[in-house]
Amino acid sequence: MKRASEKTIERVRKICLAMPETMEKLSHGEPTWFARNRVFVTLSNNHHNDGNVAIVCNAPEGAQEALVEAEPEHFYRPPYVGSAGWIGVRLDTGLDWKVIASLIVQAHEVTSAKRKRAR
Repeated sequence: MKRASEKTIERVRKICLAMPETMEKLSHGEPTWFARNRVFVTLSNNHHNDGNVAIVCNAPEGAQEALVEAEPEHFYRPPYVGSAGWIGVRLDTGLDWKVIASLIVQAHEVTSAKRKRAR
């Protein structure tokens, strides 16, 4: 069974927890990171045996479509939240960790901005 290594999970965790006002807890059995109580990244560790070792993250409008179209080997439209524009980012396809980190930062920014607008 395909699963993320502890090293991979720790890399994601370190990036996520470096964001301001962020906490981690399990959600649906997977590590999930919250910005002020709103999810911005969750691990998808072969969830329901879908074959994806990935993170699923919030994204700005249009980003999902552009990334999936340009690089489907690295990005996919995840179930459940894909219809809201979230991106599945595969962690086991050789995608540069600088790209992964920038997408996590962007997910945090998008989520934080939505929270500010909702006030």
